[in-house]
Amino acid sequence: MDSRDRLTREDFDTAQKMRAMGCFVYPFFAVHMAAFGGFGFFMAYFMEPLDLKFLYLHGGIAIFVYLTFYVTIFGRDAIRWMFINAVLGVFGIYAMLDGFLGLFGKFASDYSWKVHLIPAMYYVLYTFLLRQFILDITRTRDQPARRVWVERGYVAISLLVYALLWWLGPESHTPAALNP
Repeated sequence: MDSRDRLTREDFDTAQKMRAMGCFVYPFFAVHMAAFGGFGFFMAYFMEPLDLKFLYLHGGIAIFVYLTFYVTIFGRDAIRWMFINAVLGVFGIYAMLDGFLGLFGKFASDYSWKVHLIPAMYYVLYTFLLRQFILDITRTRDQPARRVWVERGYVAISLLVYALLWWLGPESHTPAALNP
């Protein structure tokens, strides 16, 4: 058997092939998740009466499918960053939810934490996709020294955006509103 006939790891690396199709993967997931995440958002905050079981079933299945694709396309190490996004997101999610709900005259504090779970998970998935896109567009995924700077910049810019949203956000962020 000739060495050219041997299969290599790259022949089976689905993630590498999918990342090479970034011009398809990112727009597809961005649009798809915007539709499902938007539907989950409106189900959670505007469906009267709220059917929490249906919200969890619909959102849970979609989130499970997205996670399956994410592990396949981006790998387990990248999923670690999804959890970093989640930690950043605790602050960001509340600021973003208040911002979006404020457009409709509502506040995140108007709802139970149970209602926030599905929209929050969509937020984590979306920001994970954003980080992957940034790594690919800056071409730093395979350059550890440069990737560290891009990741630090990503965290710093995220915190700055969330702090601005919080600061510019609704009056529910005042100390009196936070400690009733």
